[in-house]
Amino acid sequence: MVDKQPTPRQRRGRRAAPATGKGPALLPVGGRLTLLSDDELARIHAAALTLLAETGLAEAPDEAAALVTDAGGSLSPDGRLLFPPGLVEHVLGLLPRKITLSGRRPGTELTLGGQQVHLGTGGASPQILDLDTGRYRDSALADIFDAARIVEAMDHIHFFSRPMVARDIEDTAAMELNTAWACLSGTSKHVMVSASSPESVDAIATLAHEIAGSEAAFRAVPFLSLNINHVAPPMRFDPDSARVLIHAARRGIPVMVNTFGQLGASSPVTIAGCVAQTTAETLAGMVLAWLAAPDVRAIFGPRPMVTDLRTGAMAGGGGEQAKLTAAAIQMARHYGLPSSTIAGATDSKWPDAQAGHEKCLAVTMALQAGAHFVTQAAGTQASLMATALESYVIDNDMLGSILSAHTAIEVSEETLNPAAIHGAATGAGHFLGEAETLARMNSDFLYPQIGDRRSIGEWQDDGAADSWQRAHARVRDILAAPPPAIIDAALAADLETRFGLRRFAGGGPHQSATQESSHG
Repeated sequence: MVDKQPTPRQRRGRRAAPATGKGPALLPVGGRLTLLSDDELARIHAAALTLLAETGLAEAPDEAAALVTDAGGSLSPDGRLLFPPGLVEHVLGLLPRKITLSGRRPGTELTLGGQQVHLGTGGASPQILDLDTGRYRDSALADIFDAARIVEAMDHIHFFSRPMVARDIEDTAAMELNTAWACLSGTSKHVMVSASSPESVDAIATLAHEIAGSEAAFRAVPFLSLNINHVAPPMRFDPDSARVLIHAARRGIPVMVNTFGQLGASSPVTIAGCVAQTTAETLAGMVLAWLAAPDVRAIFGPRPMVTDLRTGAMAGGGGEQAKLTAAAIQMARHYGLPSSTIAGATDSKWPDAQAGHEKCLAVTMALQAGAHFVTQAAGTQASLMATALESYVIDNDMLGSILSAHTAIEVSEETLNPAAIHGAATGAGHFLGEAETLARMNSDFLYPQIGDRRSIGEWQDDGAADSWQRAHARVRDILAAPPPAIIDAALAADLETRFGLRRFAGGGPHQSATQESSHG
């Protein structure tokens, strides 16, 4: 008997079926985009070596200068730290090709190296889109905690890099320690924060050791890493950040060796020149980190950004930015190093169509170029100057689609199966009733959580909500639930008292007595 064809309504109804599964295991295939030939990569590498050997980096702190000169480098007559090609090549040969960053529950481990890619948050936004007013305001520590809670619930956001600045804490050291605490309290995924001094590194490290149980336990399974911008382009160290890089490497904290040059402003206006300078500056940080601690977990982090030459402001959403990022990451792939970059720095001020197409283009290009770790892929708006909690939910759908589009295609006797095609073509005339179709409905397909696939009529009858409205409701639901018990309550109370930390309870932080007395 020939089965009846399903009606359009029946086809649409199938969207609700995958309640029994979360879709495919998304193991994307990255690194297949080639913007630069082998010869061009070699020429950029040669230019980077020339810059390091002949121009060097200015303003090296004494600790950095001592490490490099003891290893064969030198100081030029005008005090620039020079890196001989032999030293750079030697370190490149010894840096690890794979690094594992950990979370605090099964399934949150991140392997950097090979073809795997991990997508997450990031930035230092000074503003956030307020859930109640719909207008931007200064960001606060509570917002970081809330963002971490939302990311904890998102399947396709793999790590939580501090996305905002806690502008309600004036003391820098207290802000950095409390930021680490807010992140670690809100999510069990890998956390990335920043530190402005070796003393701040020590405080964050001690907090992480307490949570891990010991320093040895943390070093073995590091669930926190540091974003470090060790240079102030062009070709100049940020002395404080360089000291942080050295100290963090020695403390066993994984380090993101990040370089931010702006094309046409602090880097050359040509993509090739910008990538060459960025590569040189990033290599200087990698060499420094390895000289400080040969067992360092150092991630090559080129982050060149495009400048809108009409205004001088950063312009992170254009095609030039996506191409620049991909070229910089292809250099990391050329070296075989674990890499990270920024992709998703939309210029849009609202989670709208502009934000969607700019983010999707940039993240897709970074993945195809072979980035292992992509920050700012979710949540940010306004050229990294603002964050919207709704964007995490919307972007989670987008990232899931990007990952799904880049999974490997299985070509086998089972997936080709001409006999099955013959049977359907000469029998029912469709594949909807086949056992394999039902089996693969949950295993091979990813279904959107925010994207709407209903008919126009169903959508209108249900209130005609757009993506932002649906995401807003999802954010409200997450934050209305009790906060996750990421850290044992007794340990959390003890740490709050001993470290003078903000307390997280009832869905958001409030000041402990110690914090109130010390910061007014």
